[in-house]
Amino acid sequence: MTYQDYRQLTFTRRDNGVLLITIDRPEKYNAADEQMHGELARVWNDVSADPETRVAVITGAGKAFSAGGDLAMVERMAGDYDRVSHMLKEMSDMVYGIINCEKPIVSAINGVAVGAGTVAALLADVAIVAEDAKIGDGHVKLGVAAGDHAAIIWPLLAGMAKARYYLLTGEMITGAEAERIGMVAKALPREQVLDEALRVADVLATGAQQAIRLTKRTLNNWLRSAGPTFDQSAAYEMLTFMGPDVVEGYSALREKRPPRFPSAQN
Repeated sequence: MTYQDYRQLTFTRRDNGVLLITIDRPEKYNAADEQMHGELARVWNDVSADPETRVAVITGAGKAFSAGGDLAMVERMAGDYDRVSHMLKEMSDMVYGIINCEKPIVSAINGVAVGAGTVAALLADVAIVAEDAKIGDGHVKLGVAAGDHAAIIWPLLAGMAKARYYLLTGEMITGAEAERIGMVAKALPREQVLDEALRVADVLATGAQQAIRLTKRTLNNWLRSAGPTFDQSAAYEMLTFMGPDVVEGYSALREKRPPRFPSAQN
C-alpha cells in the first residue's frame, strides 16, 4: 500500500506501524474541495486493508485541521442533482469508512475543524485537540441541514442538549470546552497535540492488536445503531442543497455579510 494516488493527503510511516496522515492544503486552511472530499471518503478502506499499518493518526498541515468545505465546491453543488448525489455517496463512504476501519484512528486536531474535516476529527477513536482550536458544524449557517457526522456522533459524545444547541445555532466550540463536555478525549496546548496523538498511537500500535481492534468494533456498534439517523441527516443535507437558502448562504459568506435566508423572510 503506497498511497501514491492521493493528492491532498500526505502519508508518513512511523515506527510500530503508525501511519501519519496529513490533510495537506495549507494555503486554503485545508478546506475540502471535491478532490479532498473524495480522498477522505476512500482512505479509511485503504488504511483498514494496509498490512503495514496498525494505527492511523490524522492531522492538518499548517494552522488548521480543516476549515470546512471549499466555498467554490459549495457553489458548484448548489442545485446540481448529479453533484449532490455523488456527494451523498462520498459522505456515507467517509462516515462508515471511519466507523468500520479495522485499525484505530487518532485525530490530532491542531486548529480549526469544520465540515468534512470534523468528520475525521470527531469520529476518530481517540480525539486530541488544541485548547484554542475551534470546532463546529456550521451547516445551518450555510442554509443546509446538519449532515456529515453531526447527528450520528454529537448526541452520543456531548448529550442531546449540547448537540441540539450547537447544531441548531451553528456556533463554534473551543477545544477546551469540547473536552469539558466530552466531545474529545484530551485538550492540550497546541504545540503538544501532535506529539500526544503520536504517543497514544504508539501505545495502541504496541498493544494486543486483536483485543484493541475488537474493542473498537464493539464500541462502534453504538454508531452503527445510529446509522439510520445519519442516513436521514445526510439525505436532508443534500436535499437542502437543492433549495434557495444555500445560494444565499454561500453568497453571504462570499460577500462577508449576514445572510438573509429566503425561508426566513416574510
